[in-house]
Amino acid sequence: MTRRSLRVRLILAAAGSVSVALLVAGLSLMTLFERHVERRIGAELLAQVNQLAAATNLGAEGRLQLDPSPTDPRFGDPLSGHYWQIDDETGASPDIGVLRSRSLWDTRILLPPDRLEPGAVHTHVLPGPDGQILLVRERLVLFKDGARAVRLMAAMDRRELTDARDAFVADMLPYLGVVALVLTLASLVQIQTGLAPLERVRRGVAKIRSGAVKRLDENVPDEVLPLVMEMNALLAAREEAVERARAWTADLAHGLKTPLSALAADAARLRTQGNPVVAADLEQLAETMRRRVDRELVRVRVRSGRAAAPVGVEVAAAIGRIVRTLRRIPGAERLQWKVVSPDQVRVGLMPDDLLELLGNLLENAGKWAHSRVEIAVEVKAGEQVEIRISDDGPGVPAEYRDRLGERGVRLDERKDGSGLGLAIVRDVVDAYGGSLGFDAAVDGGLIVWVRLPAASPADPASRSA
Repeated sequence: MTRRSLRVRLILAAAGSVSVALLVAGLSLMTLFERHVERRIGAELLAQVNQLAAATNLGAEGRLQLDPSPTDPRFGDPLSGHYWQIDDETGASPDIGVLRSRSLWDTRILLPPDRLEPGAVHTHVLPGPDGQILLVRERLVLFKDGARAVRLMAAMDRRELTDARDAFVADMLPYLGVVALVLTLASLVQIQTGLAPLERVRRGVAKIRSGAVKRLDENVPDEVLPLVMEMNALLAAREEAVERARAWTADLAHGLKTPLSALAADAARLRTQGNPVVAADLEQLAETMRRRVDRELVRVRVRSGRAAAPVGVEVAAAIGRIVRTLRRIPGAERLQWKVVSPDQVRVGLMPDDLLELLGNLLENAGKWAHSRVEIAVEVKAGEQVEIRISDDGPGVPAEYRDRLGERGVRLDERKDGSGLGLAIVRDVVDAYGGSLGFDAAVDGGLIVWVRLPAASPADPASRSA
């Protein structure tokens, strides 16, 4: 998969969405937890302030006293992070009117000079001893009918809140990892499910190209249906164009038959009149035109679309049919034909195309062979069928073999022909995704090998061909 892949884009988008969602969820949970803990701390501090209010009274000399003192041992540990303090707002001296927990040691929490209503609770965040940041709750209590105003305060180091938050985050991360894994797997399943219709369309196009079906299945989701319908319309238009091209080519071929027959008749007449040279030229011209027409008919058939259903034809039967025909040609009695082919070997071609391919190859081999033509058929890995045709003729130099099969190329003018036979062979091989090659035979002749796709054993057409 590349960066242009839709699957990659969706996976990246899903990964980004899951990451952002988990980040927002994590921050939200952390904030909610922090606020919850802060409220619990505030409730605890308020309870401590109320305990201070219940235990604070004035002594005989008007001094503030606390009876009983808070029993929480943390108030006795110096700089423990838990503190209480009582300020007398109307005392003669600020030092006289201050009571505080032993945990404050020799420090004092400086409360802001805000105006407090009796019974009202104020919340502060103030600096504390040893660089601590304190969460503070305070309230005002009046004594002697409002003549004495006392500020009661309880505080806690905010670091306990941040420590609890950090511990919560540490405990939460593995669960967020599990959620991320589940969401990622769910996203992958969703992407796979969402792209499945496109994969079905791809397989349908592959079946159309192989000739298994003519149209795409329109049983697809609504979002993909317009694409499938457009492709089916395009296929229908292409099929109509192909049929018109076939009809036009067939009409052209039939239209040329009469002139070609006339040329053949003229050649025969000239030969009887004592002009064999001109007759031979006319016959050669007529043969060249006929081969060109044949090639165009083959090209139209194999390049304008494959059959609508799987096809298959037995190789040995096709070879035997062609060899029997070639043996009846005048002068063919000099040749020995040897065929080695397993039974029931079939290739995925239309019968006419295989006959056209083998006919040109065997005719060429018989034309150039001195005394022997050998044909060997072999199945390669169950997916391809290799047909090797060798002759004991003069062969072709290695530097010219790559040009064999080019349109109109003839490397030797000593034999009749137009150079179109191998070009037709190459057209058929290319149309079916096969391959064609040339090698030197041991006795100096030429080996032509062609590899063609094997017909599927499950195809009814291949079993009945």
